[in-house]
Amino acid sequence: MSKAAPEDDPADAPVWARDTAFPEAPPGWGWQDERGRPHACGSLEELATAIRDDHRAGIVLAWSPDHPRMTLPEEIPGVSEAIRSARDRWIRDDLEAATRRLRWFSGGLIGLILWTFYRGLADAQRLADQAGTTAGLWDSIRIALGTVFRSNAVGIVLLVFIIFAFIPWYQARKRRREMALWTEAGIARAVPAMRFETWLERQRAPVTNVFLGLIAIVWIAQMLPGDALAAAGLLKDRYFAGEWWRLLTAPFLHGNIVHFLMNAAALAYLGKRLEVFARWPHLPVVFLFSACIGGEASARFIAAPTVGASGGLMGWLGFLLVFETLHGRLVPRRARRRLAAAVLLTALLGLIGYRYIDNAAHGGGLVAGMVYAAVVFPKSSSPHRPRTTVTDLIAGAIALAVLVLAALFTVTKITGA
Repeated sequence: MSKAAPEDDPADAPVWARDTAFPEAPPGWGWQDERGRPHACGSLEELATAIRDDHRAGIVLAWSPDHPRMTLPEEIPGVSEAIRSARDRWIRDDLEAATRRLRWFSGGLIGLILWTFYRGLADAQRLADQAGTTAGLWDSIRIALGTVFRSNAVGIVLLVFIIFAFIPWYQARKRRREMALWTEAGIARAVPAMRFETWLERQRAPVTNVFLGLIAIVWIAQMLPGDALAAAGLLKDRYFAGEWWRLLTAPFLHGNIVHFLMNAAALAYLGKRLEVFARWPHLPVVFLFSACIGGEASARFIAAPTVGASGGLMGWLGFLLVFETLHGRLVPRRARRRLAAAVLLTALLGLIGYRYIDNAAHGGGLVAGMVYAAVVFPKSSSPHRPRTTVTDLIAGAIALAVLVLAALFTVTKITGA
């Protein structure tokens, strides 16, 4: 069982909230961009002007003569109006772009639905002609609607519409409404979550990068001629016939480029968050455990072949939900709420796209990750990250070795080497 331990800095605050969370500041006033480059300013007024004129959210950190460390611009006294002006412009631009995207995607989705509906009407007429009868209006509509609901193309485009058009538009609208609360008090309430995300973005996560490299290597192998699904996917009949290794190879495969990119993005964020706060050994252990439990659930409840890292990723998500709840002072509440929102969104997408999404693997992986966190980590009121034990290191090294070998084995199965 892992245990909590103090960091090198004895401050009674989580690591992201400490004065030492960000780099030392140069003299005077200034700001740092997303590439880590410093930009000096001659006064508070010059810094406020730079913030107000920041059109691409390029100011990540700022500093003043009153503090030896860089900090968020939102924590610099006297620039709240400039921050509000810049944020209002960003949100307005984002909403306009999201609205345009929503219109384009809506047009494409509606066009596809109408075309599929028309084909359904044509099918109804053809069936009536074959039977030597006249197609009734309501029967034709019923057959056409059935064609729409059964269409794989419509289902896939609907999911793409929700993920890449509707959700970004909804989030932009929500941020626009929240601007009314963006007073100095509102900024102060938002600072912990913003500081957490900014600090987390700057952290290194080498084991997470190993995972990204593994799925990228397997994806490249999938681009080669051959049937990757048959070679290494979770084919249920072959799994039950004794090919147990498919539980380990299927998580490294992906159905298409969108599937791969979405899982890679989730892996990069969830993996870093888990690796940074719970320490690296739990990253491969949770993934391996959750992917196997998710794969077994899929094999028991879903007949179709499945691929993808979603079982392991949902395990990471479930782990973080429980782990961060047990360590209530480690992560700000707003950041934890985003994890819960991700679970709800995944459930919604699974409900809409149940024909294309392996909900059994998602659910099995989520529960596995939650159980792991509840068993391994005791509840703690400490703001410090847990200490890695020798047992953690051994288990993490074994799990990581298994996953690396599984990825390489997947490549050999795909390529026939």
